[in-house]
Amino acid sequence: MEKNIRRLDTAAYALLLLWLGMALGFAALMAPALFATIPSKDLAGRAAGAMVARLDLAAWVAFGGALLLSYGGRWLNEIEDSSPIGPLRLWSAAALVALLLTFSSTFLATPKLRELRAQMTAPVETLAPDDAQVMAYRKVHGLSTQFFVIRMVLAAALAWGLMGLPMGKEERAASQEL
Repeated sequence: MEKNIRRLDTAAYALLLLWLGMALGFAALMAPALFATIPSKDLAGRAAGAMVARLDLAAWVAFGGALLLSYGGRWLNEIEDSSPIGPLRLWSAAALVALLLTFSSTFLATPKLRELRAQMTAPVETLAPDDAQVMAYRKVHGLSTQFFVIRMVLAAALAWGLMGLPMGKEERAASQEL
């Protein structure tokens, strides 16, 4: 049983680190390269937005898959936390927060950015900074960026947190003896 849980945790770890690597690669390499090489910031932003949409799909797989693999395996084997707020409950809550942020990015922020961009009569960089649409666009873009950064931190924390999750009933019995 413990061996199977370790395998599931390894798969969850791989999903989380794979998504984190993609997100870091986008944030550190792709986005700066797009904005440096494409003459129009508007076109570069559209390309970056398309990549973020794909990263959001990958985030659903990474965070949802990690939650199903790590929590699901423990649930099927009836492994519980020994305290009311133990590592498994905290880890699961963090995974749910990551999924909530992914939901917010996928279904709220990204569609709103597309809607605002479609309403603009010219590229973002050519409009006045105090234009209402530009200010709304920058506000939603800022939230989207914050969601992205928080999800990167959560992916790293969740991958690291897998090491502290309970493994089996023997571990639970040993912690109750203390």
